[in-house]
Amino acid sequence: MPAPTISAGAPCWIDLFSSDTDGATAFYGDLLGWRAELPEEGFGGYFVFTRDGEVVAGCMANDGSAGMPDTWSVYLATDDAERVATDAVAHGGQVHVPPMAIAENGTMTFLADQAGAAIGAWQANRMQGFTVRGEVGTPYWFELFTLDYDRSVDFYRTVFRWDAHTASDAPEFRYTTLGVGEGQLAGIMDMTPYLPEGAPAEWSIYFRVEDVDAALARVEQLGGAVVHGAEDTPYGRLAEAADPTGARFKLIQAP
Repeated sequence: MPAPTISAGAPCWIDLFSSDTDGATAFYGDLLGWRAELPEEGFGGYFVFTRDGEVVAGCMANDGSAGMPDTWSVYLATDDAERVATDAVAHGGQVHVPPMAIAENGTMTFLADQAGAAIGAWQANRMQGFTVRGEVGTPYWFELFTLDYDRSVDFYRTVFRWDAHTASDAPEFRYTTLGVGEGQLAGIMDMTPYLPEGAPAEWSIYFRVEDVDAALARVEQLGGAVVHGAEDTPYGRLAEAADPTGARFKLIQAP
């Protein structure tokens, strides 16, 4: 199985901030076939999820001290985390976690873009990121929903060096992708026609499943919730769900 493309600005890692890591292990293990690996010493209990031996995500305990809800986060690849942090501020963003080395694994920083969407940056050293994407039970797509579309596209093109391509510029559907054709890796969608003024910008992660409807039924059986029911689109059958502590994610049954 080929490793995911890790080009400039490409999604390369995801992690879950969870107030119930044991519960998350059981939930995602059942739903997506993941296994929690033992945490390494010196990383505050941070551990990784694998599927069939491939690394798919990380997880960190949320003890409440950060004042943040349980959530999934996306990290984009960079060859210079310091520059990303500097450029983010210069283009209207904020730095929540300054660039910091994670042992020999790499350097991370965590930001808010100019519209307030949380996004991480990862400068790889020993650890490149997830080792599989696009397969059943793994991350499939990454998408920013924003009301500040034009400035968001400029932010990711400038700060993360996105090779940005306009996929659609119709009033009802404005969408930009990182990469083009089969090389597309992530997207930015203008949500102005669909969300009320003031709605927060946010990144979403899509996990691929064989059957979205069956997966949603299993989510509820496992104590999670259906946020948006399944619907057919030109890109596959899509839905949004939340795990038992409220961390939201999306599901896709690829066409």
